[in-house]
Amino acid sequence: MPLYYDDDQTMLADTVTGFMAEEGAIAKQLRHWRDTDCKDGFGHELWKQFAEMGLTGMLVSEADGGLGMGHVESAIVLEEIGRNLTPSPFLSSSVLAAAALADASDDLRGRYLPGLVSGDHVYAVAIDEGPKHRPESIATKAEKSGNGFKLSGQKDFVLHGASADMLVVAARTSGSDGDADGITLFAVPRDAANMSHETVRLVDSSMATHTKFDGVGLDGDAVIGEVDGGRETLNKMLRAGRVGAAAEGVGVARGAMDMTVTYLKERKQFGRLIGEFQALQHRAAHLYSEVEIARAVTIKAAQLLDAGSDQADLMASVAKAKVAKAAGLAVREGVQMHGGIGMTDEYDIGLFMKRERALQEFLGDQYYHANRVAEMSGY
Repeated sequence: MPLYYDDDQTMLADTVTGFMAEEGAIAKQLRHWRDTDCKDGFGHELWKQFAEMGLTGMLVSEADGGLGMGHVESAIVLEEIGRNLTPSPFLSSSVLAAAALADASDDLRGRYLPGLVSGDHVYAVAIDEGPKHRPESIATKAEKSGNGFKLSGQKDFVLHGASADMLVVAARTSGSDGDADGITLFAVPRDAANMSHETVRLVDSSMATHTKFDGVGLDGDAVIGEVDGGRETLNKMLRAGRVGAAAEGVGVARGAMDMTVTYLKERKQFGRLIGEFQALQHRAAHLYSEVEIARAVTIKAAQLLDAGSDQADLMASVAKAKVAKAAGLAVREGVQMHGGIGMTDEYDIGLFMKRERALQEFLGDQYYHANRVAEMSGY
């Protein structure tokens, strides 16, 4: 498969690039919602605009009212989201939750997918139970209660948890915490009794929650997929989310790099543009190479995911690890090459560093995924 876009994908990229640069710009979105201390951390009006363009349901099948596109297309959107640091529930709702709901019953899909496609609803996923991403171990329990379940436990750093109309929750219905089997996914509505949220603002100004379930009663039809058989759907959801997060990370890296290169062409020191200094040229060239490699491996991961390849899981972790390194390099070089002004809130380059830091932790940092790649490769 070639590591570039076909004609339709190129057209989508051109459309999304212009739209995000205009409507998703840092001053218009990120700084605005941050400085007004918005409880959601993103703009619902922009989310509706996403829906009008068909973006919210691009991974939803045509039978369910979506566009039936693939992960290459969603990665195009996420790259531009990252490039403009646009706060949006696209990754949690249109990628992660959509991937889970694809395995849901007709009733659940009919209940939740129309709201996603129309942009009226926002969804979240509740997986992690600690400061680090460790989906192999799930302790939150769902115990049989009549015809349904009682959900008890806590999920940490649930992105958009307090804003979500529904949470996809991974819970244990049998076995011990570290068992691969015995996992069930549930669609928990926002008005469920005995569910509470402690809201936290992350370093990049996005909003998350520590969500507690104190005997939350759920009907049997809240189950996504099969009881005790949710690990496969969870893994599918994680693969989609990791490739999506990698794509957004590529956008963050490209945005920081573009801003830095522009600064090198404008800032003068000792009567010369600092971009004329060979040492900075070498660093910029090295950064460009790293970002392009990260972008290529992310496109490859999305293509393998769309093709249903057995290598998709491996490549998703390769992409997540590589992008984390490249984006980390991009934001560090950006701040350093901007000099002292790069440490101030007046310049946007520091916002890229904050977003990179939060995004790297989401669904596993570079060390977690480097270890996964090693294990899957036989080490």
